[in-house]
Amino acid sequence: MELSDLISLLGGVALFLFGMTLMGEGLKKVAGSKLELVLYKLSSSPIKGVLLGTGVTAIIQSSSATSVMVVGFVNSGMMKVRQAIGIVLGAILGTSVTGWILCLSDLQGGAGWVSLLSTATLTGVVAVVGIILRMFCHSQTKRHVGDILLGFAVLMFGMQAMSGAVAPLRESQAFLDLLTTFSNPLLGILVGMAFTCVLQSASAAVGILQALAATGAITFAVAYPLTMGIAIGAAMPVLLSSLGANTSGKRTAFVYLLIDVLGVVIWGSVFYGVNAAVHFSFLEMSLSSMQIALLNTVFRLATVLVLTPVIGLLEKLVCRLIPNREPTGPEEEDFDRLESRFVQHPALALEQSRQAVNNMAGEAKANLEDAFYLLRDYQEKKFQFILHREDIIDKYEDKLGSYLIQLTGKELTSQQNKEVTKYLHAIGDLERIGDHAMNIAECAKEIQEKNVVFSKEASQELDVLFAAVQEIVYNAITAFSTNDLELAYRVEPLEELIDSLCDEMKLHHVDRLQQGICTLHQGFVFNDLLTNYERVSDHCSNLAVAMIELESDAFDTHQYMISLKQARSHGFDRYYAEYRQKFSLPGD
Repeated sequence: MELSDLISLLGGVALFLFGMTLMGEGLKKVAGSKLELVLYKLSSSPIKGVLLGTGVTAIIQSSSATSVMVVGFVNSGMMKVRQAIGIVLGAILGTSVTGWILCLSDLQGGAGWVSLLSTATLTGVVAVVGIILRMFCHSQTKRHVGDILLGFAVLMFGMQAMSGAVAPLRESQAFLDLLTTFSNPLLGILVGMAFTCVLQSASAAVGILQALAATGAITFAVAYPLTMGIAIGAAMPVLLSSLGANTSGKRTAFVYLLIDVLGVVIWGSVFYGVNAAVHFSFLEMSLSSMQIALLNTVFRLATVLVLTPVIGLLEKLVCRLIPNREPTGPEEEDFDRLESRFVQHPALALEQSRQAVNNMAGEAKANLEDAFYLLRDYQEKKFQFILHREDIIDKYEDKLGSYLIQLTGKELTSQQNKEVTKYLHAIGDLERIGDHAMNIAECAKEIQEKNVVFSKEASQELDVLFAAVQEIVYNAITAFSTNDLELAYRVEPLEELIDSLCDEMKLHHVDRLQQGICTLHQGFVFNDLLTNYERVSDHCSNLAVAMIELESDAFDTHQYMISLKQARSHGFDRYYAEYRQKFSLPGD
């Protein structure tokens, strides 16, 4: 092969890979979150899983992408390994569709209008339509359709470039001798594996094999072992994607390799065993591009048919090969939810983020309740547990913050942008609520260690404030977790009342100091508690205001607070009066 032909071949491979990627990405974006949600919700039985895996992979043109997505589902706890096996089987079959698309490159034109059916004309028309949609349309969907068409055109140009570059090889004896060595089953499988591992795509490897078919030197004896090796090599991207996954995620990734290896062992043994007895006459027959696509599809279909009935056995086998690790706490399960694989699928990533943020809110609320409990009955063991949970809440903020920031760099709908903004604001306030819970617990520890006893009046006032803070925490976190706007509107009036209560209590405390009812030392702890209660209510207000503002397509918290208090809208006065009556200080 001359240098120019080699460069043309490499250029063709580059165009082929880029076109396939561009087309697959465009297809995923046009489908939006529907494909991912369909996989997640409708894979309840093995047969459904196989069919869905086949359909989704045929659409996005990548079994690796489908399988990596499924590894993410399992790793995050959204799907069981058994469900995933069915989808992986379907993905292995669905990826063969690309080979049939590439058969379009064999189309030949004729005279007159029939020439419009040629590959060159078809590719040119598709490319022109694609670039018009990409450059002149404002609709994102139309632009993505343009990407699909451009990807297809680039794919076809790459295929033609590869076919043209390898055409002179039909006269090369060295090339023919090299291909003959691949007819050795073991060597052919190894070469197919290595080639696919380098390309990271079974579709690309099969496409190159179809391009080589233009030389007329690809016989069945050569193509069959290479096809089996390509199937095994396709597992490499999926295995790499499982690095850092939990046990279930690793099992799902390994299933892809296991299925392909079993398919090769079963059908390799059957084919070569029968051939040893009857000596097939078609082994030296040259294959066309279409026949290679058929061979690839039949091999994968046969593998899926023989292994689908034994999905349960595959699950047991992979569970035995990859045993369970040490059990983890519920927060680790939440961190597993924040799958980096889902960043490419914002709908899934946001659903996982929502669950994790809600669980973070639950942890912050629980820590606050435990801290309140310590004020009445101090226990060192519970104090240490609050300290431990505070570390967990900090980890939630770190993990969720990093994950949500990654999402901001993706193409999101306006609603998804709202959700990301809402969660980013929420995790900061929830983390601060956790901090104040820790401060309250430390106040309880100081009360215990220094034997601080509040006066009857101070205790009664703290009980009233305590009840008001409990209510605002419940309202804010419940409203946030359930997206209840009506409940969110009740938060700000109560927050204003809590501010007022704190101011009154500080004045009352000064009066008691002057009368000698309370001491200065008691006052330090008393004021610390007031400060932390007030701050907790402020952060509850922030949670509710963020919800309300985002629903109204704006985010100016300060302006909202001013307008709310000035206009007294959304029942502000009514709620404030209700809470004023419910949480009144003794003597008021």
